Amino acid sequence: MSRSARKPLLALLAVLTLTACAPGGPDGGDTGQAEDRNLTYVYFTDGPDEAATRALIADFEKASGATVNLQVVPFANLEQQLQARLSGGNAPDVARLTELTPFRADLLDLGRFQQDALAGQFVEGATPAITGPGGELLAVPSDLTMNGPIINVAQFTKAGVALPDPAKPWTWAQMIEAAQAVQRANGTEFALAMDVSGHRFATMLSQYGTTYLNGETVTLDTARATAAITEFARLHETGAMPRDLWLQAGTKYKAANEIFLAQQVPVYISGNWQVSAFAKSAGFEWRVAPNPCGERCGGFPGGKFMASFRQSAHQELAAEFIAFMNSAESQRRLCREAAFLPTRRDLIASGVDYPSRPQDMGVFLEEVRRTPPDTFAANYSPGFGATARATVTALATVLTGDQTPEQAARTIRDEAQKAAVPR
Repeated sequence: MSRSARKPLLALLAVLTLTACAPGGPDGGDTGQAEDRNLTYVYFTDGPDEAATRALIADFEKASGATVNLQVVPFANLEQQLQARLSGGNAPDVARLTELTPFRADLLDLGRFQQDALAGQFVEGATPAITGPGGELLAVPSDLTMNGPIINVAQFTKAGVALPDPAKPWTWAQMIEAAQAVQRANGTEFALAMDVSGHRFATMLSQYGTTYLNGETVTLDTARATAAITEFARLHETGAMPRDLWLQAGTKYKAANEIFLAQQVPVYISGNWQVSAFAKSAGFEWRVAPNPCGERCGGFPGGKFMASFRQSAHQELAAEFIAFMNSAESQRRLCREAAFLPTRRDLIASGVDYPSRPQDMGVFLEEVRRTPPDTFAANYSPGFGATARATVTALATVLTGDQTPEQAARTIRDEAQKAAVPR
């Protein structure tokens, strides 16, 4: 085709392109907005949530006339894939995220489209994390997790040890005494086990009266952290907890669920995501127990976010989808079917009618109400992930004798300071 013949064709393509896309995005970005109603949703699954999510998507498609292409990726590849797509100008319309910091500059202000539906509806501790410097609503906390102990009821019964009362939480000393009595009576290898995770250890820190961060401010009280680490080390030195679990994991996350399912430990500190799994896999009677109280009670929260991107060519529809998936009705259904905890204030207050293991999920939900507000701020802090990972390394050095608990507490505080980057 000659150069002169290309000009009319290029002009025609330009007209067609402008016809297909509305002018620039109303968030202030320069992305043209498509007229079609086809969304892409990058998602990773914890297991039972995928079926519930697909069912909700089907309801959204039916109600809105839109289509949603659910793209399930391994969690380990999530950030890498999203960064690659952002670099290539091919961001998905919606993504499920565990951390907002790596994407903060790319996130869409959902409040431009769904302010009334989304603003002020979610757990208060998440507000600083999901709010941009100009008050933008950058994400929605889409589900909540809560750490807590799970106990082998059969072993407690055989030992004649009373089960803890969810309404009157036990103390750390009472929990350890009970676990060791059950261990002796049943001949289990250990008394207590905790996942190899700085997030799970944050539960113990909170119960000793401190936490890593509050937003960009390091809040770790090294004296309280030293006391928690000292007790953590003592439990491993005496064999009450499985020392090799933490040392062999290195810097990687390692769950202790296999030890609990093998009935080699009567008290397992993990989280509510185990309820659905244990309902299927545990061949013995078990139940969720309240967290032990120290200087304060409650567990430690975690959770995921739903967000859209400024690159999205379907910004308004993406915000509509996020609002639908996080409405009270949708969150209630997701929580019921996936054994999740809600992030909406109204559902936390009212509770959720869980069809399976309602008593256990009720204990976790009560722990949400009992958990100190600053732990939510800590979990949603931009430096939390890096600090939690550094904590695993610091604790291992205590178990190997390379650091004292006091030195490890200072190390964790230093790492938190490095990780607390400005947004």
